[in-house]
Amino acid sequence: MNIRSPITLVFALAVGLGLIASGAAAETPQHGGTLVFTVPASDMPSMDGHQETTFAVVHATAPHYSLLIRVDPTDPKAKRMEGDVAESWSLSKDRKSYIFKIRKGIKFHDGSPLTAKDVVASFEHMIDPPSGVISPRKAYFSMVESVSHPDDYTVVFKLKYPTSAVIGVLAMPFNYIYKADLLAKDPNWYKTHIMGSGPFLFKEQHMGADWIGVRNPDYFRKGEPYLDGYQAIYTPKEVVELQALRGGRSMIQFRGFPPSSREELQKAMGGSLRVQESPWNCGLYAVPNTFKKPFDDVRVRQALNLAVDRWSGSEYLSKIAIVKTVGGYVFPGHELAMTDAELQKDLPGYSRDIVAQRKEARRLLKEAGIPEGFKFKLNNRSTDQPYKIVGTWLIDQWRQIGLNVEQQVLPTGPFFAELRKNPPEFDVTMDFNCQTVVNPQVDVSQLISADRTDANSGHYIDRKLDEMYDAQLQEPDEAKQKEILKKFQIYVAEHGYYINTLWWHRIVLSNTEVQGWNVSPSHYINNQLDTVWLKQ
Repeated sequence: MNIRSPITLVFALAVGLGLIASGAAAETPQHGGTLVFTVPASDMPSMDGHQETTFAVVHATAPHYSLLIRVDPTDPKAKRMEGDVAESWSLSKDRKSYIFKIRKGIKFHDGSPLTAKDVVASFEHMIDPPSGVISPRKAYFSMVESVSHPDDYTVVFKLKYPTSAVIGVLAMPFNYIYKADLLAKDPNWYKTHIMGSGPFLFKEQHMGADWIGVRNPDYFRKGEPYLDGYQAIYTPKEVVELQALRGGRSMIQFRGFPPSSREELQKAMGGSLRVQESPWNCGLYAVPNTFKKPFDDVRVRQALNLAVDRWSGSEYLSKIAIVKTVGGYVFPGHELAMTDAELQKDLPGYSRDIVAQRKEARRLLKEAGIPEGFKFKLNNRSTDQPYKIVGTWLIDQWRQIGLNVEQQVLPTGPFFAELRKNPPEFDVTMDFNCQTVVNPQVDVSQLISADRTDANSGHYIDRKLDEMYDAQLQEPDEAKQKEILKKFQIYVAEHGYYINTLWWHRIVLSNTEVQGWNVSPSHYINNQLDTVWLKQ
């Protein structure tokens, strides 16, 4: 298979994407121009895609890097894969080895050649990170036994067992191909430096203000990128982003806006606004600190979960925020997800009888010795959508069972630093599980024991969860996979480890001059910008 000859993943989305297309015939891309877009964050925790999980990193830095394979940027459903530095790949007869052939002639931005050695070093950096390096997605690679390069242009992933999840794992957009020699000298070098082989060269950064990239004339995809460069403007305020789009100072925001913003700009911009929508593979959680009293008491955590009225919350918040869908811990609508009927019947906190739920929550708090008006702090991120809006709503939900909660808001960098403290110091924190390729078998890995994933901000250890996670990953029968995942989700909710709120809904707004970009179920996908062009 060649680049631009995609394969279809063995799993598929069960929900259709509500893509609003222009209906115009495909046009020939034009070269030139600078794409200006906003990033709804105050800053980035570091530049390292391997160690970070936020869009605040990937939106600015992805254009500098190549991947092994990636989601086809022309596919709005994000189900097809294509090679990036991989020219082709094959699967062994026993389905336990993937063999990738690496394209020759790819250069890093310093002029040095990219080879299989760099690919192997990059994946080893994520699969088995050295001391002092975190890897939030290392649990995704649980099925990988080893990565090797028998020659300069061949990479072999040997698996512990066959699994349908592996291609989606290898295509994650954070899997930047780094230079092996730089990682060998300093495994944290990429936290503060850029050196990739992607379509754009790094020019400059003004921390908390903007990030600028310029066209890479030696990019291996001939004729690309089309843009002369791009500027990413950091601003955590939604109103500022809307003003920039309306006034022509920004052309697009790749994350997403609420319906109210869509309606506002449609009135203001008319036919010069393009709207694209999609279900979003993002869940927003509240995470109690199981190391800290009284949240070490499962009854208190259960009460926090039972207080949340997700069904009415969906009706209200979907009008003002980028959240919408009620679901469990698996992407709603997927074949492996629980149905609405199953949620209401089996998953704690999902009954439509909120009066009964809150009565039980009050009983649990009283039994745990929690007095009326008990005060605690909710640690939250300074980004309006959806963190602060949903955080404010959650505080009201908990008020209705007699709790008094104060919201503590932190900029992006300090917020992530707070999540990574072990043991944690917060009372309860907001957290998210935003994934890339829709791949539920590994998407739930954030919820397993903290010694197996650096993404678990609760930092708890629970081997029963680990056992269920491993079992579903190795189970070839889809019906049995779903049953194991159902038990997994019920267990998480019963123990109050992660309190799910609502799944997000993605609405991307752009000026119609922005072409060659399609929405997907993830705001991490399709950010290399090599296919994007500006209609003059």
